[in-house]
Amino acid sequence: MKKIVTFGEIMLRLSPPGWKRFSQANSFEVVYGGGESNVAVSLANYGLPSEFVTRLPVNDLGDCALMELRKRGVATSNILRGGERLGIYFLETGAVSRGSKVVYDRAHSAISTIQPGMLDWEKIFQDTQWFHWTGITPAISQSATDVCLEAIQVANRMGITVSTDLNYRKNLWNYGKHPEEVMPALVEGCDVILGNEEDAEKHFDIHPEGVDVTQGESMNAGAYVSVCQQLMKRFPRCKKVIVTLRGSISASHNTWSGMLYDGTKMYEAPTYQITHIVDRVGGGDSFMGGLIYGLIQYENDLQKALDFAVAASCLKHTIFGDANLVTIDEVEKLMAGDASGRVSR
Repeated sequence: MKKIVTFGEIMLRLSPPGWKRFSQANSFEVVYGGGESNVAVSLANYGLPSEFVTRLPVNDLGDCALMELRKRGVATSNILRGGERLGIYFLETGAVSRGSKVVYDRAHSAISTIQPGMLDWEKIFQDTQWFHWTGITPAISQSATDVCLEAIQVANRMGITVSTDLNYRKNLWNYGKHPEEVMPALVEGCDVILGNEEDAEKHFDIHPEGVDVTQGESMNAGAYVSVCQQLMKRFPRCKKVIVTLRGSISASHNTWSGMLYDGTKMYEAPTYQITHIVDRVGGGDSFMGGLIYGLIQYENDLQKALDFAVAASCLKHTIFGDANLVTIDEVEKLMAGDASGRVSR
């Protein structure tokens, strides 16, 4: 089977144990993760050949990030070594009515100074069927944007499916460019677009009507059909638009679903009640990993592909860390309606 390649930044995540606040922390728990690396880990975990491409510093932390990827079965042979440092983010995990909080410390990270021409994308994309990137990478720096565009254009020429998770991060866009100036040129080369209720609005001023995500209601999938249609009209190459549907009852209790629009029909997944969230970071990445797996394995059954993505990401909320470490059997068990959580022995 041909491989799936993802490109972006992997970081060191530091978080106080449990649900402690930063001001209570005497120690931090260590996790390595990032939007695109998390997708690669999911796919490797499902048995698909996956490769992550990035730039890591030549130091112990860069080595640790590399070891984490290799431990999860992700190919790393095209990762560049160089640059100043590994990016860090600090996570304070929220609970009940107190939301989670993220503090970034990623300025001058190794990937932020990557330059076009450093990576031989034609060589990397040999025997590749799918390339995935997210809106986080072009938010890092202009040079990271340029390399991402370079990859997309080569993938387009080689007939490789290209997907993106729009992933708007307001705290990252600080190098002088706004998303609406940068993202359109990148998204023009995408066959599959994933987003949520905020991404399309912040990147392209496209938004659903009558939805207020701060009120905690479950998202109505029907409200997003117009968003999908507008995205497809603006980006004619796109064949599928997928929207994650998260209703935030509290930081500990979310509803979770998704919809897929293929230009003619809208598919909607079941809605799950995630009542005791362990870790929601990486929830969207686990959805994307499940979606890519589903679209490859069940290419003629879009409903099943979507259902797999939603069930996989629902289970991710029960796992500490950025990456989704569930098995195909566990996902399929939930898809079949077994949410009992009974001991397997």
